[in-house]
Amino acid sequence: MAGSCLIEKIGYHIPLSATDAALLARLEEQEEPFRARATVRDIGQPADRLFVVRAGWFFSYMILPNGGRQIMHIHYPGDIVGIPDVAFARTSAALAAATPGRLCPFPKSALDEVFIRSPRLSALLFSIGMVEHAVLADRIRIISRMGAEARVTHFLLEVVSRLRVTRRDLQGHFELPLSQGMIGDAIGLTNVYVSRALKRMQGDGLIRKHAHGIDLLDEDEMKKRVDFEDRHFKIDTSWFPGS
Repeated sequence: MAGSCLIEKIGYHIPLSATDAALLARLEEQEEPFRARATVRDIGQPADRLFVVRAGWFFSYMILPNGGRQIMHIHYPGDIVGIPDVAFARTSAALAAATPGRLCPFPKSALDEVFIRSPRLSALLFSIGMVEHAVLADRIRIISRMGAEARVTHFLLEVVSRLRVTRRDLQGHFELPLSQGMIGDAIGLTNVYVSRALKRMQGDGLIRKHAHGIDLLDEDEMKKRVDFEDRHFKIDTSWFPGS
């Protein structure tokens, strides 16, 4: 399927057969556009659909008892959204658009054909779910143990590592279409603290800010400061069926 970010992402990790590509293409047969800041679905709605991100950035979030927002995951082109809710009848998190974008909805029941016809794809989807769990665990660690600058540093490294899965030639510059408030909601900071952290990082020569993007000027130093591990770079596929 030409131009499929999902197939490109999956193909980053394992070679795809014609059957695999056809199974994935069926998950993108329908498409819905969304404007920036639009709510796709709320917490507690029936968890009967998943989504492939076709274009744009989306995010899953929860509302805290004090009315604040905690962003759990950022979703990029090629991601399948809703895997954590497969085990539940109703959604545990809301989904919204960070930018204008397009989602391809498909019924949860469509996964059965993938599981039946492609054990390798099934193993990879399971592994990608575990990667999302590890990324979230990393973020919990930095929120509970690190200061504002380290949190922002880790978040930027997390974003660029995920973008490189479908943009393999991506160097240190990338667009960041998230407000400072959204970044803060992902790492437990106010937008003021995010702004201060970004200014200090610029002063240290680690980054350069643009109108809608970021240059990582010393990625190695950034990784060293926060003990960053790229969870997206390589998935262990040695145990997959047929390996």
